Amino acid sequence: MDTKPSSAATTAAALRPMVFAALFAALTAVGAYVAIPIGPVPIVLQNFFVMLAGLLLGSRWGLAAVGIYLLAGAVGLPVFAGGTGGLARFAGPTGGFLLGYLPVVFVIGKMVEGRPPRPWRDAAALILGSLLLYLCGVSWLKIVTGMSLPKAIAAGMVPFLPGDALKIAAAVLAARSIRPLLT
Repeated sequence: MDTKPSSAATTAAALRPMVFAALFAALTAVGAYVAIPIGPVPIVLQNFFVMLAGLLLGSRWGLAAVGIYLLAGAVGLPVFAGGTGGLARFAGPTGGFLLGYLPVVFVIGKMVEGRPPRPWRDAAALILGSLLLYLCGVSWLKIVTGMSLPKAIAAGMVPFLPGDALKIAAAVLAARSIRPLLT
């Protein structure tokens, strides 16, 4: 009896991560529409889906998901906060956060892939990812707006800490529930 997988099964297995990457790109776009404007940087759900993509898809496919999302926004599709898009968004106050999604999803994915799922590991990866996102976003906010570092931290980090803590907890719980469905 032949034990080699069929061509259709091989094709389906190869398509699976691509479909999940596209799904997370779409979810990240939807997360941008849940925005609360509070200053130069709005509160959004985008980073929740970026973090979840890192946990569930790993570094390679999580990076693909975020790359698709950013490319869609760069070409002008209204996938960024407030239903905006275009290259100009990368030069504005939120540009550092948007571009920061790339290293964030990669680092989160690298920290969890190839290891048994553990909530503490997921939480540690998400905390590190959030700190990296703040580093990218607040630095860019300071440069673009000319704010002092304390003002950039006050505008681009402090108001987001409680919500990001909730997003991290929700992402850990969601990953625990969703991982078995992805295999």
